[in-house]
Amino acid sequence: MTSLVGNADARAAISNADLAGNLHHAWLIAGPEGVGKASHAREVAALLLARAAGDSAGRTVAMIEAGAHPDYRVLQRLPVDDKTDKGLQRSIKIEQVRGLGAMFATKPSMSSRRVVIIDPIDDVERPGASNALLKNLEEPPTGTIFLLVSHAPGRLLPTIRSRCRVLRFDPLGDGEVAGVLRAALPEASAAEIATLVRAGAGSPGRALRFAGLDLAAIESALVAIARDGDPTNQQRVRLSKALGVKAAQQRYEAFLERVPAFIAEQARMLGGDRLRDALDAYAAAADLARASIAQSLDAATTAFEMGTLVSRLAPRR
Repeated sequence: MTSLVGNADARAAISNADLAGNLHHAWLIAGPEGVGKASHAREVAALLLARAAGDSAGRTVAMIEAGAHPDYRVLQRLPVDDKTDKGLQRSIKIEQVRGLGAMFATKPSMSSRRVVIIDPIDDVERPGASNALLKNLEEPPTGTIFLLVSHAPGRLLPTIRSRCRVLRFDPLGDGEVAGVLRAALPEASAAEIATLVRAGAGSPGRALRFAGLDLAAIESALVAIARDGDPTNQQRVRLSKALGVKAAQQRYEAFLERVPAFIAEQARMLGGDRLRDALDAYAAAADLARASIAQSLDAATTAFEMGTLVSRLAPRR
């Protein structure tokens, strides 16, 4: 039924619970971002609705994709402005959660079941929207199954977590990630696939966000800086110039995400004083990456500073 890879036991759990007649009303599908949690939620929602209606999964999927299934709802962050491309709202608003009330005021239309997906539950506005959702989880409307996707379940209200059965998705193996990438990027070279696998760190979704951004060149610069320390500033100046222009915004954002992970990878091979230096560099890089986005710091300056943090990995001379 599915094109997803990895986490086979987790992907079978909801379907098996349904077949066994002990399907819980709320599932917290938790794990790293980009490992297939949301895709699984949508697939299993279609399966549950089709089974309940005695229908074919294909017809149910067609209705869902057409936005015509009355017993299916997905809550996500809404666009800032429907008429312009200005990104998404910062959270899932209380009005969206309360909007489910109209759906819950009547019985399911096509069977005895309906499904609500919240993707991700981490984005639900607190405390208002979270509390509104909690009321539905505590007193679930008849026949309603909630599928809550979470990248950071530890940050959720304990009362929400306690109402859910947790379904954990783990990072994928390198071979599984490579397989997803080869299918999605058939023209990519073996070297590019290998670079994206490292950057993905078990997440095909994260790896695909880096595709087409010439991550290999960034990776090569980071490796050189970590090895030699960049005593002439040459590598850092190149990064600064390449990533500091407006046209490189996507590549710059990928760089900000990649540097802390790169430092962490290198730290695993170190010990003693060099390990302590690497851990300090990792913490500083993670803080700088967050601040750069939140405070709109100058990209060229930030890229140079990130390179300086990577240079701490080099052997002391």
